[in-house]
Amino acid sequence: MTRSTLSRATPGAWGARWLLLFALALAAAGLAPQARADDAAALRAKHAELGDRLRDNPYQRPMVIDSTAGDRELRGDVYAVLDHPFARLSLALKDPAQWCDILILPFNTKYCHADARDGQSMLHVRIGRKYDQPVERAYKLQFTHQNVAATSSFFESRLLAAEGPVGTRDYRITVSAVPLEGGKSFLHLSYAYGYGAAGKFAMQAYLSTAGADKVGFSVTGRDANGRPLYIGGVRGAVERNVMRYYLAIDSHLDSLAAPREQQAERRIQGWFTATERYARQLHEMDRETYVTMKRLEQERQQTAAIQ
Repeated sequence: MTRSTLSRATPGAWGARWLLLFALALAAAGLAPQARADDAAALRAKHAELGDRLRDNPYQRPMVIDSTAGDRELRGDVYAVLDHPFARLSLALKDPAQWCDILILPFNTKYCHADARDGQSMLHVRIGRKYDQPVERAYKLQFTHQNVAATSSFFESRLLAAEGPVGTRDYRITVSAVPLEGGKSFLHLSYAYGYGAAGKFAMQAYLSTAGADKVGFSVTGRDANGRPLYIGGVRGAVERNVMRYYLAIDSHLDSLAAPREQQAERRIQGWFTATERYARQLHEMDRETYVTMKRLEQERQQTAAIQ
């Protein structure tokens, strides 16, 4: 449109054009209203689709775990009904600092610090061994935190990291949620990453040694006594990881009901208690060892900025 054409535009035409430009800007940012409405509708449809599995499962809570393994990517998904109001969930998970409170809970996260660079929210994470170790020796993961949607009917937040340890890449942690009746929320947590030849070799080495007897949550069959046989290998590994992150989110939301000075301890104790319900898959150490380690890491997280 030329300048002369613009000068002749009527007020009604100007309004239409501005609405169009606004909608295009939202779409470019991933925030188009219709797209958000479609995402909310899709998640509600998923809740209805999973109704039977949410009601009848071995997890002692309404949740479903799925996993997929491609040639160069692993992905784990948790769908769950949370006993937390949607407003509390949305407020907490759009805050990068609270994401650090969540990510520090799994045993092998050594450090997390949130800051802003060039207008982007960043999380600087260190991943290491399951026992205590100097944070400088832990692997670096640098996540970009993105709030994709935060309306009264739909929430989505993403953590993205281009590179990870031992040949892994393209880390994506996505949380979306919709409100349910009775002050509850339906949440979808997706955890995925890619890997090349070095990453594949490292996973194979782990699965043939320390991870040889570890399993995930999907049941692949029954033994002669009718006991479940659980999936192993890389799908078992990604299911364990996505479950740890889900329990970390739930434990963090639980802790927000406590006075602020008690929240960190409540998160630590709550996460360990929750993981022990699934000891076959998630047990790594005794409570005293875990709690002592996490108290020190929480303190370090509050007092030191490590890049």
